[in-house]
Amino acid sequence: MEPEELLNEERNNEAPKKESPLVSLEPDLKFFNESIREVAVEIISEGISNFPIFIAHQHELSLGELILDRHDLNTSWSIHASTLEEFVEKGVIKEILKERFTSTYKNPHDFMCVFVVVPEGANFIYYPYVK
Repeated sequence: MEPEELLNEERNNEAPKKESPLVSLEPDLKFFNESIREVAVEIISEGISNFPIFIAHQHELSLGELILDRHDLNTSWSIHASTLEEFVEKGVIKEILKERFTSTYKNPHDFMCVFVVVPEGANFIYYPYVK
């Protein structure tokens, strides 16, 4: 899936534009900011991984570990914590693409790496932590 598809940016103006799923995700990421940052620091400092990945979704998911449940927190999105290593192990990121992923991975102290899962597909975004 192309980033434009995740954002629902139409390549031509034939179809009416749908609201991007990121519109409802952004307030939740701001709300979850400190919790996600704490988990990222813990993953790195405990030597689990240098590449924490957070999965944003609105349905059941069997990847990573649930850390923020939308039902409990009255938000639109749930967040799971995972790592690059789990993504490779489960085949979400192919072993041959691991190096490309790590070379483009942004500083985990400044940005959360979020794998956004929507019915149309999934893609990575980097969202800056609110200072």
